[in-house]
Amino acid sequence: MASIGGERMHCELEGLDCPVCAQKIEDALNKELGRNEVRVNFPTATIRVPEQHIERARQVIARIEPGVRIRCPEDRGPERNGDAGVFRRHHLRVGLAVLAFAAGWLPRLVTALPAAWGTALFLLAFALAGYPVIAAALRGIGQKHVFDENVLMTLATVGALALGEYPEAAAVMVFFSVGETLQAAAVGKSRSAITSLMALRPESAHLLRDGVDKVVAVEDVSPGDLIAVYPGERIPLDGVITSGETSLDTSALTGESNPRPATIGDEVHAGSINGGGALQVRVIRGHDQSAVARILDLVQNAVERRAPVERFLTRFARWYTPGVVAVAGAVAILPPLLIAEQTFSTWIYRALVLLVISCPCALVVSVPLGYFAGIGLASRNGILVKGADVLDSLVFVRTVAMDKTGTLTDGRFAIRGIETEEGFTEDDILELAARAESRSNHPIAEAILRSAPNRVNDSGALEEIPGRGILLHLRDHRIAVGNPRLMEAEGIAVRSGGNTEVFVAVDGSLAGKIVLGETARAESRATLADLRAMGIERIVLLTGDVEQPTAKLAKSLGIEDYFWGLLPEDKVTHVENLRRGSNEPVLFAGDGINDAPVLAAADVGVALGGLGSDAALEAADLVIMEDRLERIPTALRIARLTRKRVLQNTAGALGLKAVFLTLAVLGLTGIWAAVFADVGVTILAVINSASLLRAGVSGRARKDLRTA
Repeated sequence: MASIGGERMHCELEGLDCPVCAQKIEDALNKELGRNEVRVNFPTATIRVPEQHIERARQVIARIEPGVRIRCPEDRGPERNGDAGVFRRHHLRVGLAVLAFAAGWLPRLVTALPAAWGTALFLLAFALAGYPVIAAALRGIGQKHVFDENVLMTLATVGALALGEYPEAAAVMVFFSVGETLQAAAVGKSRSAITSLMALRPESAHLLRDGVDKVVAVEDVSPGDLIAVYPGERIPLDGVITSGETSLDTSALTGESNPRPATIGDEVHAGSINGGGALQVRVIRGHDQSAVARILDLVQNAVERRAPVERFLTRFARWYTPGVVAVAGAVAILPPLLIAEQTFSTWIYRALVLLVISCPCALVVSVPLGYFAGIGLASRNGILVKGADVLDSLVFVRTVAMDKTGTLTDGRFAIRGIETEEGFTEDDILELAARAESRSNHPIAEAILRSAPNRVNDSGALEEIPGRGILLHLRDHRIAVGNPRLMEAEGIAVRSGGNTEVFVAVDGSLAGKIVLGETARAESRATLADLRAMGIERIVLLTGDVEQPTAKLAKSLGIEDYFWGLLPEDKVTHVENLRRGSNEPVLFAGDGINDAPVLAAADVGVALGGLGSDAALEAADLVIMEDRLERIPTALRIARLTRKRVLQNTAGALGLKAVFLTLAVLGLTGIWAAVFADVGVTILAVINSASLLRAGVSGRARKDLRTA
């Protein structure tokens, strides 16, 4: 997976099952390279590193985390067999350790067997399970990471050996190793479930040249090439159909389950599945610029934008573990010195239990996985979320601002009438307006072009005036096409009838106007009611349209706050005013065509219909890939469900650790229970996070979320 621009590469990190290790790798590489260019993504087990530093990164990782390997796109398969051998040896070693530990109890059950045999078997189990842990601890101490889990487990078990507690020492290492293996399996399963969402892009395409169908890598196909897509295949690149017709399954991109018909002239996107006949497609974008490539890049990089709770836990873990170690030291030393008849051996053992419990794995593993699973769930519903911080912001949204055209309305204007001045016909007005609007993709332009008698692409020199209209210089004539503000700037007095109107002026004189109308989306009323039921307190309509159609639409949808005649910069000002005096984020939803400034200015910018729209993908925080307004409440539900799981994991992990820390100090629990608690909580938290991918956003879950 090459990064955009080719400056940095996305590579896999095989064997990365520990978020602390991920942070250590990122910190070490950024320190080694002297710049902040390396990003390690634990949920996806990937690393983003400057291409020229790949080999250096391999060397650093081999030194600090020998069990982790970089696997870049150009790396070949044979090395993977070696990795499989490493994993097999690891499982064999853990399995033998479990057998030795179990056999160590036989002398205690069968009195005829020498007790020394049991001690020897416990030590063998300790050595088999503990060797990689102790080696990692020594490396950590050498790199000044004295409070990682390997160091803590080594201290605890060496202390237990010193006290003659051989079964406990072996138990810590054996159960810790088994737990690490189970944790790695759980993380791997979660990671596979998440990354399977991104397995959308085919690796090859059927390239058609000189009548020959040749299978080539997608990287070898260029814009302008002709490719074949056969029934049941996934479309490999964005293009336009030149032959054939089909029904497309776009659910992986848009979350829409209903097939979409497509025929000659229609644009199709990489990642869609051809559910009909054979197609020939003219490629319009390279593989790294296709819709699916941009989606994958957004999803993969989303976790780099961390939520506040993640940043808090990162800081908390840095203080939590040293703090528990300090408490353990005090527990080992102070009671025997201050309380009569208390022995050092008793309190040292309790201190060792504290060390085992102190590992913050459950928190640092499950929280980022929880957010990434939430991002994955959103993508399965056709919603791209650009970061965990966006999910957190969505939870606290209580004010929603919306554009009108293409957001609350269907975006399909229709011409309701044409008024002309002397010397001009209706066809003249339509033709002049069509010439001016020929290069625009605005819904008003599309309505004019649909109705124009002759669609003219050679329209002369155009000058777009944002928020006003277009100036057309055609055969020494100056033609102005736009709203009353443009007419005013041209020194032309006009009278508006209060509708959506496009005025046409020629050489400083009014030639006529086109009156247009639009209708509300069928789902607008239900979506707004849904938002209000979820606790959205204020819904505001912001539009550049005139007052009468704006007021009519607002009244029909029950919107009390609406503002009309706004330029793009005016919308930004209104969103800033909505946010002023409140700590709650403001969400703005628009169609992503003309709303880039306000999408970027809002706390959460939501672009509808973002499939293939560069402006939407760049400016918005959240992109709804299909033009479906009802996905906004869905996004809010997913955000709330994600935060609920994250808080469950955080509260559960901290609560159980507090309970076991208290029991350890009181001498009511031993090392065995501590290991079970630490590993068990981690695995449960990982499973709870991963279950987000199987979660629904309807039925009972929807009812619960409304009261969350």
